[in-house]
Amino acid sequence: MTSKVSPKIYRIGKTKKWDSKGFYESDFATFLQEDFEIRKFLNESLRTVGVERIGIERSFDELSILIYSSRPGLIIGRGGEGVKNLKEKLEKKLDSLSKDSKTKKIKIEIREVKNPWLSASLVAQDVARQLEKRLPYRRVVKQAIHKTMINKEVKGVRIQVKGRLNGVEIARGEHFQEGQLKRMMIRGKIDYGFELARCSYGVIGVKVLIYKGEEF
Repeated sequence: MTSKVSPKIYRIGKTKKWDSKGFYESDFATFLQEDFEIRKFLNESLRTVGVERIGIERSFDELSILIYSSRPGLIIGRGGEGVKNLKEKLEKKLDSLSKDSKTKKIKIEIREVKNPWLSASLVAQDVARQLEKRLPYRRVVKQAIHKTMINKEVKGVRIQVKGRLNGVEIARGEHFQEGQLKRMMIRGKIDYGFELARCSYGVIGVKVLIYKGEEF
């Protein structure tokens, strides 16, 4: 069987960087688990507000969390109340995982994604949310491709859906593509996104790849 590699991992260290960075040498295993739990908690808590990605930066005594979202106002809340509540819940979550009593200072920063149709992750989330409403998958995917290809930066789009499409008994997979998609070139600037649509008849996987030309 063949092994399929994520386009992002394939380019880490060459044209892309890690989403986590900072001081990890002292206790790499613990910090890695914390990063996993932080992303898991935030993705579940902010599932409906369009989170593109979560960046984590660790200094000696501070933990900075960068949340990139297409709807930052819903996360911040009135007078910053939303971020404050999110920070309190996250601190309790980390306290239960931390082995030592000393807890680092947590800082949460919200950054806006101005054009969600340039982000593969946000496009995948939009397709998944519409599939959960039981809309026809072909129409949903074609509309997403059309809205993405309108942007001048985009050279090609590929969307793959797999599962019990439209609620049929036998699961299958289909993909739709428009434009060019140079997946085999390391310098190819490809954005990758994946999301699950949790429908009443089962789970449908949505993969999105957006090609934006070459990156040197």
